[in-house]
Amino acid sequence: MTDLAVASQGLTKRFGSQVAVDAVDLVVPRGAVYGFLGPNGSGKTTTIRMLLGLISPTAGRHELLGRGMPDRAAEALPRVGALVEGPGFHPYLSGADNLRRIDACDRTAEARTSAARTAAALDRVGLSAAAGKRYRTYSLGMKQRLAIAAALLVPRDLLILDEPTNGLDPQGTREVRTLVGALAAEGATVLLSTHLLAEVEQVCTHVGVMHRGKLVAQEQLGKLREDATPQAVVLTDQPQAAADVLRKLGLTEVTGSAAEVTGKIGAVAPEKVVAALVHDGVPVRGFSLQAPSLEDVFVQLTGQGFDVSG
Repeated sequence: MTDLAVASQGLTKRFGSQVAVDAVDLVVPRGAVYGFLGPNGSGKTTTIRMLLGLISPTAGRHELLGRGMPDRAAEALPRVGALVEGPGFHPYLSGADNLRRIDACDRTAEARTSAARTAAALDRVGLSAAAGKRYRTYSLGMKQRLAIAAALLVPRDLLILDEPTNGLDPQGTREVRTLVGALAAEGATVLLSTHLLAEVEQVCTHVGVMHRGKLVAQEQLGKLREDATPQAVVLTDQPQAAADVLRKLGLTEVTGSAAEVTGKIGAVAPEKVVAALVHDGVPVRGFSLQAPSLEDVFVQLTGQGFDVSG
């Protein structure tokens, strides 16, 4: 597992009789931006807490940057930046002073360059102008930015970010997306737990989907969408007749409007759909296959909807 930034085998966490995380095998390649998806209560944050050594797994094992945890945590964790379950800072200190306090606790960081590191981290998340303001006056979005800055005080090989865009406005969300892309371009691996599917589609290279404590899918983003069932779209002025033909052919989830009928094509050959429609006298103005969106894939895997826009 040494060529992976994050790897786990059978990672499990039980709280009494409840299984919160059930035998999860994570595979996060070095240099990837890994979107870690799942509805609330699916086990994402519990998994992240186990990865970082904040809680102990009931069973299984895992590595960060090729170092077995928790035995080699002292080697791995200085190279890992993390934001888990929202920021926590001293309310009476300024943003800059909070970062300096965190930086001073890092035994691997040089004290003489602390001011430069703090200023660079604040600038990177757009908080330079608010550096001297007390943390308690920060908005939720500003607090989230400061937490990301804390994770970036020193160069990291791995960043584990749990809902980093929580509380951010659209502009802030775009900035975090750009930042994640820049960090990946610099060689860092990013594990991004999020509910913003649109952001995942734009920035992530790999995806893992959690559902009821299980990792139900894990793949490169493009491959995951390719493997999902595409949708046939028929343009016609006889939608009811077209829908009947699609159902006879075995297409599922057939729906229609005044000028269009759609259905999951499954194993049916596209040319058979058009041929059957023409054979039954249904006029076809247009026919296409649409690759499923990430939201469609998510619903297929979990049976649940998802907050696409945040």
